[in-house]
Amino acid sequence: MTLAKICGLTTPETLDAALAGGAAFVGAVIFPRSPRHIDPLHAAALFERARGRAKIVAVTVDADDALLTEIALILKPDLIQLHGSETPARAEHIRTLTGAGIIKALPIRVHEDFAEAEAWEPFADHLMFDAKPPEGSDLPGGVGARFDWTLLADRAFRRPWFVAGGLTPENVAEALRISGAPAVDVSSGVETAPGVKEPALIAAFLDAARSA
Repeated sequence: MTLAKICGLTTPETLDAALAGGAAFVGAVIFPRSPRHIDPLHAAALFERARGRAKIVAVTVDADDALLTEIALILKPDLIQLHGSETPARAEHIRTLTGAGIIKALPIRVHEDFAEAEAWEPFADHLMFDAKPPEGSDLPGGVGARFDWTLLADRAFRRPWFVAGGLTPENVAEALRISGAPAVDVSSGVETAPGVKEPALIAAFLDAARSA
């Protein structure tokens, strides 16, 4: 069964749609430059309804220890997603500091980009293969970009992994068929505008992923 993560949730209605649709992971983006940013206190109040129903993921980008400590104490996520230039050593420190598991997002455009995955496998609970953002973008993800899913075909990894980047209710089944991914992650693909999630699109995405 394909697992799905709905990322960048900011409202009760969209979180409820993710939970009702069977999302295994729900993500709070804690990164001020993102249109999906939510502060730890707001995230804690919102995501408490998901505890025990889905894994709560705090998505961060090169966060410092002060912010990570705040996230750990207030939000208490199951997993912290590292979406910046973090190193494996930094990930080990974050795991110790927060007590949370680690998802490491790795930007992919060509075959050679997978070399980093091997180095990360001893340090991450999950890997996430996301499209490299377009040149000039000041965001590391969530921009609707996709990569060639055939790059993942027949690859094996020692950790559970997600395919991400440019997924929508219309193409997620194709992405799963081509990549063989055990899990998918979506953010902008279930929005009507940057940061504005649509419950019906979330439901459609989860249904398509489940049926693939």
